Amino acid sequence: MDDSSSVPPGRRRHRDRHGRGMRGPLAPPQVPLAVSRADTFDSLVHDSAERLRRRLPELDNVDFAVLEVPLPPADDAADPAGGTVPLGGLLRARGGRPDRIVVYRRPVELRSRDRDECAQLVHEVVVEQAAELLGLAPESVDPRYGQD
Repeated sequence: MDDSSSVPPGRRRHRDRHGRGMRGPLAPPQVPLAVSRADTFDSLVHDSAERLRRRLPELDNVDFAVLEVPLPPADDAADPAGGTVPLGGLLRARGGRPDRIVVYRRPVELRSRDRDECAQLVHEVVVEQAAELLGLAPESVDPRYGQD
């Protein structure tokens, strides 16, 4: 006897080939397991930016962004970084667009061993770029810069 006849047609559950039933997500969306590495990295940049904005109101009109990798230079012969991959960049205001500090996710992640080291490196990159934008030393932007 088929007991699927007692279940409404749109509500039938199918079992996998091992008879275990339907599989769902491993964790609910609010659990950190369900957060991607990119989302985690974005929140690190956002937290660092907010920390600096509380200290320096001049950064209120600055955009903070994350890109996967740096864009190649328009002229391949002119490599300003000297063969090294930058961890961040600064785009000056132009044409109504505000200043933008960019952190490159993949290079930062590749230089970090764990989440704490990644958070520290992200903050250092953000501080360095903010210091360049404001024409200040990184230590004056964040007194804890360079300390472990």
